[in-house]
Amino acid sequence: MSHEECIFCMVLRGDIPGERIYEDDYAVAVMDINPWTRGHAVVFPRKHAANLFEIEDEELEHVAVAAKRVATKMRETLGCDGVNLLQSNGKVAWQTIFHLHVHVIPRYEGDPLQLPTRPQPAKPEELAEVAKEIRGDA
Repeated sequence: MSHEECIFCMVLRGDIPGERIYEDDYAVAVMDINPWTRGHAVVFPRKHAANLFEIEDEELEHVAVAAKRVATKMRETLGCDGVNLLQSNGKVAWQTIFHLHVHVIPRYEGDPLQLPTRPQPAKPEELAEVAKEIRGDA
């Protein structure tokens, strides 16, 4: 996807509307047009990066701080009981817009949003084997 076709780049350019709730020199937050809960927003960098693997560390730091600021403001103004942050990388991980973004999802006691699955316990030897692979000492 080119920058011209990227929906978040289009919002940044003003080509399409976006209900902005936060912005600074590095990041912007807009209301999600398909909200999972009341107040659901997305935070994304002004500089295009398709995903976590392409964004520069400094840019990512600014996005993380912006997400925290948005979540804090939601807690103060919307009275939510909690907040989920969701950031996906790659189609298999549910990424649908290939401009890095963080969903900031206010949670309310009794809201209908649920995890699509429940964590399952792992055997200690399986955890140890995967940890060795990740560390590179396998």
